[in-house]
Amino acid sequence: MTVYQLQQEILRLKKETNTAVLAHSYQAREIVEIADFTGDSYKLSVDAMNVNADNILFCGVHFMAETAKMLSPDKRVFLANKLAGCPMAEQMDADIISQIKAAEPDRTVVAYINTTASLKTVCDVCVTSSSAVKIVKAIENDRILFIPDCNLGDYVKKNVPEKDIKLLQGGCPVHASVTVRDLEAAKAEHPEALVLVHPECVPAVTERADYAGSTSGIMNFAKQSANREFIIGTELSIAEHLQYECPDKKFYPLSKKILCPNMKLTTLPDVYSALKGIGGTGEAFEILMDDQLIISARKCIDEMIRLGG
Repeated sequence: MTVYQLQQEILRLKKETNTAVLAHSYQAREIVEIADFTGDSYKLSVDAMNVNADNILFCGVHFMAETAKMLSPDKRVFLANKLAGCPMAEQMDADIISQIKAAEPDRTVVAYINTTASLKTVCDVCVTSSSAVKIVKAIENDRILFIPDCNLGDYVKKNVPEKDIKLLQGGCPVHASVTVRDLEAAKAEHPEALVLVHPECVPAVTERADYAGSTSGIMNFAKQSANREFIIGTELSIAEHLQYECPDKKFYPLSKKILCPNMKLTTLPDVYSALKGIGGTGEAFEILMDDQLIISARKCIDEMIRLGG
């Protein structure tokens, strides 16, 4: 089958199985085109609650599908590729954070949404890159433990200097691989381009950017800006998506290293196979969580939506 033919089959199977497809913005273009909802992790968290379908098929990584299941426990949730994980989400576990909480019980534990459901059970509130500053400002407590991404945490500290924010060593290895030298090389190649980066990049890179923000924030900034050229400091797919949506502008990747192997695991044939499995003629990887885990882990998600919505 051609890509177009496969997409048409997927659209047919979505209707046949009453399945909504949620795709993170880091997914390939051919997957984004057949998705019912696309966006960054915060937008998809809200979208998951409003899905009007029996099934959700998530094209992203495991913690995102877990979040969708927590927010729509009455629906069956599937991950298009069961091997798609997130190194950052798996860096810390509940035992480590529980020990820190016992030592410093007066700190509010703020967890980046890129964490496992198990870790979320010992956290007070979740944040995404688009809502982190707003939510940390809104928390009544001035003493915060921010996990796991120390780069995003550093960005939050600089924007909320009035609070005592403790960080742990963790983060996204893909974004953290970008160096100042990479930025300077890209800027030398495209001197008129504005530099837009994700705050998961190291502080030295973020501080030199013209704009730092979430995936959605970067895309919105580029679309609304009068500037015609941009260096994009996040997953390579975002520069591609922007080029499709703004053909009159130019988008350049800050570094060819910003390629998320876990996001790229999911392919259009994976989506097709998963939908066949949901329909009963194949296999599909379903996210299964017991009720107590959903209740415990969802508390910090609900608090995120309350403070950030």
